[in-house]
Amino acid sequence: MSFLTLILLFLTGVLAGGFGGLLGIGGGAIMLPMTRFGFNFSPSVAVGTTLVAVIFTAVAGTYQHWKMGNVDWKSVKYIAPAGVAGVILGSVLFYLIKDYHEVIDLILGMIFAPIAASMIYEGLFLRKKPDFLGRTMGGNIPLKAGIGGGVGIFTGMSGLGGGFIMVPAFVYLLRSPVKIAIGSSMASFVWFALVGGIIKISQGLCDIPAAIAMGFGAVGGALIGARLVSRFRPATLKTIFGFIFLYISLKYILSYFGINI
Repeated sequence: MSFLTLILLFLTGVLAGGFGGLLGIGGGAIMLPMTRFGFNFSPSVAVGTTLVAVIFTAVAGTYQHWKMGNVDWKSVKYIAPAGVAGVILGSVLFYLIKDYHEVIDLILGMIFAPIAASMIYEGLFLRKKPDFLGRTMGGNIPLKAGIGGGVGIFTGMSGLGGGFIMVPAFVYLLRSPVKIAIGSSMASFVWFALVGGIIKISQGLCDIPAAIAMGFGAVGGALIGARLVSRFRPATLKTIFGFIFLYISLKYILSYFGINI
């Protein structure tokens, strides 16, 4: 891999981290299609490389939320282990289909479709999410473990963080304050990413130099995004990126049928 390519991957990480910070979705949803279509990684290596790259942002994000007191550790101790088990299962399932590149593209296209729909809906219609008082989540242990396990399987299969699943689930199902939902989601996901990343590396499904370059770039980008967030209307950004992700979804799905857009 050339030095220029590493620089471009670093800049991709900066871009992904910056927009991820602005949108509150993490950088993985941007890095995954960029590595797949921009750098022509195979679908399986794009997934593994993205998952390893987001370890950097997950660790940095967890530290920031821990300092701000936005983590419900009593809930995380049930969510994280269940999620790790889910990541292991998802990674095993993914390894079984790793050589079926068209199938992986189709699956990822189907994953990006609800992401796009959710962002468009939130941007156009749900301008303000409900918020609850307090510093902890409600809900019972099986429900928390179930959410963690389900998102863990999703992470092992897609390489994405699943924050766009966990945060709404925590808010609507566990009646969590939004800040606690975001912090607890990040604190749970850091374990998903660490375990999933190690598995992807051991399976030979990660370009390590590319992951490191994007990871460091994403950390810097996230810091920039956090400083710029007050200057943009989140609803407008979510609407725009919702339609971008809709295009990405269609690109993945149509590539399964041999159609390039």
